[in-house]
Amino acid sequence: MIQKIGQIMLYVNNQDEVVKFWTEKAGFQVISDEDNGQGMRWIEIAPANDSETTIVLHNKEFIAKMSPELNLGTPSLLFFTDNLDQLYTDLSSKHVTVGELVEMPSGRVFNFADCEGNYFAVMEKK
Repeated sequence: MIQKIGQIMLYVNNQDEVVKFWTEKAGFQVISDEDNGQGMRWIEIAPANDSETTIVLHNKEFIAKMSPELNLGTPSLLFFTDNLDQLYTDLSSKHVTVGELVEMPSGRVFNFADCEGNYFAVMEKK
């Protein structure tokens, strides 16, 4: 039986630029940065607070060569925050592309794009 989500794999074109985006603009931290010495590098990141689920950044080109059958598209991720307005302002001030704040039946939400144009959503959870 599955008990929780451990890691989400995100396939990116430039791992260093993407990790810089997540750490400098979105407030994540690097949990680990591993390299198997044969061209495969993976960087595990997570929100700076205690998070059970982490994101692992993989080199899209390398993974495509190693496992061409994999779907390397960006997953639709929904993050939670307890202060949506502050996060919206913070990301906007760091020149992150953000969408409109939208009122949904389950709460307020907006989307944002990373440095490679991948979109993610954030919902306010109090």
